[in-house]
Amino acid sequence: MMETSYSTTSSSSRTSESEPHSSSSTSSPLPPSVLRLWRPTAQRNLRNQWFKLASFRNKWSSLSSSGRSQATSLVNSLLSQRYMPNMDLGVLSVMPGIRKKACFKLSKQQELLRSKLLSTYKDMVAVVSDIFNTTRAMRCFFKGENNSPLLQFSSFSEDKSDSGDGGGISVFSFLSIASHEKLAEELVQMFRWELCLKRLLIIELLSIGHDISQGNQLNWSNELYAGEFDHLQNCNLYCEESCEPVPPRLRNGKSDMEALKFDNQPKPEVLQVYLTTWFAEVNIDTNRVDEIFAVVGEEMHLTLF
Repeated sequence: MMETSYSTTSSSSRTSESEPHSSSSTSSPLPPSVLRLWRPTAQRNLRNQWFKLASFRNKWSSLSSSGRSQATSLVNSLLSQRYMPNMDLGVLSVMPGIRKKACFKLSKQQELLRSKLLSTYKDMVAVVSDIFNTTRAMRCFFKGENNSPLLQFSSFSEDKSDSGDGGGISVFSFLSIASHEKLAEELVQMFRWELCLKRLLIIELLSIGHDISQGNQLNWSNELYAGEFDHLQNCNLYCEESCEPVPPRLRNGKSDMEALKFDNQPKPEVLQVYLTTWFAEVNIDTNRVDEIFAVVGEEMHLTLF
């Protein structure tokens, strides 16, 4: 929890890093003496949260790259196993059981790749949860009594009348906390929808070669790893009404889940589309992400990427 204390006797004459405009100061419910101390604390908190968001973005990029590499290797292994019975083995064809041994080794390789891919997805869920929580930790609340000799600020509200935004004043130069939150919300929405799409692709990849003879076909409502639904709930991606994860969709679009069926023997062309979709990250507007970090960095006079 972010918590900062100040002595009013020694700090009443201090000015903040960027003095708020007088017109904005009069709209704040906090006394001017408290506001002068609130602002630098709010600035430090915003810097910390945006640095975290930049770090989470980089971690997502690394995980997404690893996931695509694992998915590509899995697809190649699956196709090699599929075509092994009719594959021309050249001089190796005279070796007894060579096809069977090769298929067995490919099968073991696929088990490992599926495990790695699922682990990568789990880490991506954690990153989106971190992004989601960080966007909700940008406010700075006054803690204690106004007439106390020791003023404190916290990331949690103790007074319903305190909105934690200093009355809407600009924290650095132009942007209020609400404006920072709006920009951060753009980011979290992109990564949330992209995570849903990644989950869709992973279920399809895990379904390949999956035995459905006993009616145990993978579907969207399956929990992919222990605790996944709790983790998705943490980033608002689990629907309590339907008791399943939020359906995948493209930004500003919808998904027809009724038409969603997972194929355990998709064509190679389809698999290539899956890999391309993973790489493209269609729900993340990279230019807009860069623009958001550039705007915030300029506002705070920092480089965030």
